Amino acid sequence: MTELSTPPWAGTKPPWLADDSPGFLARIGQGWAERDVPAPVDPAAARAAAAHRARLSAALPGQTLVLAAGQARPRNGDADHPFRADSDFVWATSCQVEGSVLVMTPAPGGHDAVLYLPAPAGPGERDFYASAAHGELWVGPSAGLDAWSAALDLPVRPRSALRTPDPSPDADLQRVVADLRMIKDDWEIAQLREAIDHTVAGFAAVADEVPRAVADGLGERWLQGTFDRYARTFGNGPGYSTIVGSGDHAPILHWVRCDGPVRPGETLLLDMGVEARSLYTADVTRTIPVGGAFSPVQRQVHDLVEASHRAGMDQVRPGGLFSDFHFASLEVLARGLHDWGLLPVSVDEALAPRGQEHRRYIVCGIGHHLGLDVHDCGSSNYDQYQGAPLRSGMVLTVEPGLYFHAHDETLPPELRGIGVRIEDDLLVTATGHDVLSGALPIDAAGLEKWAAR
Repeated sequence: MTELSTPPWAGTKPPWLADDSPGFLARIGQGWAERDVPAPVDPAAARAAAAHRARLSAALPGQTLVLAAGQARPRNGDADHPFRADSDFVWATSCQVEGSVLVMTPAPGGHDAVLYLPAPAGPGERDFYASAAHGELWVGPSAGLDAWSAALDLPVRPRSALRTPDPSPDADLQRVVADLRMIKDDWEIAQLREAIDHTVAGFAAVADEVPRAVADGLGERWLQGTFDRYARTFGNGPGYSTIVGSGDHAPILHWVRCDGPVRPGETLLLDMGVEARSLYTADVTRTIPVGGAFSPVQRQVHDLVEASHRAGMDQVRPGGLFSDFHFASLEVLARGLHDWGLLPVSVDEALAPRGQEHRRYIVCGIGHHLGLDVHDCGSSNYDQYQGAPLRSGMVLTVEPGLYFHAHDETLPPELRGIGVRIEDDLLVTATGHDVLSGALPIDAAGLEKWAAR
């Protein structure tokens, strides 16, 4: 065996752990061809963002407004979680660059807006080879400030010119933006339709893999991975942590561990949404039978949830309160549970504010706004959200369910371990609503046929 020679840096730091070697610096800073990198912005998205800024300016005249994209959070060691820009910032800019800041200063007739972006480092600059967050040799080429300015029709300056750290979130500004984001414009609705259409196709991809998940023992994790791969291929990724709950896991509201088996004869709850590359997300849930057919008791539960779901959707129309569809859905569930002998009080007593006994089997809400966030407009206050009337242009979910946990001793044995949720995404229109996720069946027979196709 050939003996290794003693390296010239023996006893000191190896040179690949330093970046100040004169030979390296001379070599790394030259010989790179110039590239014209366009800003990754859809012109329609830029126009929508400009309209959003105009609405924000009109809502807060005379105030300096600052929105930041944010920074990636550390995962462990020197590795970060994938960066996802702040939703308010994206709504106002259509930009998703880490470390960016939008500043809107009062001006005659409204505000002057300036976007501050981290300038890409070119050859000869240290960050070109040393910055894991922005260096071209680490993350690929980035558009320059001029390209961003042209794409957004907005003044763009280097982030270093803004002599302040990233601002802390302003609660009042967040609340105003949340209220404005409740009404989606045509471009936003198109983005949501795209996300939902891809989600429906993703459900089909998952259903196709159920037999393999059963036969090969791959379980819930295989189905979760199937959807997440689909979402990453046809969008930005999953809009939230994908929920795949089979059997006893189906009643667990946010079962994102997805580490259990998938067995024939069980119900399989799938709560999944594709986030489009614009970051608008879908949020859809269906519960399907593993093996192709619901058992009689599973179908009994599903039929009650379906009736609740239809009652809730019937209340989604302009002028009705946001809380109307919640009450309509819960009333159907309460009556059904009472008919099954599962309530210790009357239906009226259960629905009264001091009752709510039926909520043992549905401790969550019945729906929420949907948009850039899966639970959109969360910074809004009660009067503008739960207590407000629905308006044309709102997009929301209706998602009643029944969750009968396997260890719940108030239930007869045949109901334990059954979880059913149905969730659709609805656009409030001038005359009622449009079920954007309506390509998926919601009735038990339709789901059996769809899942077994």
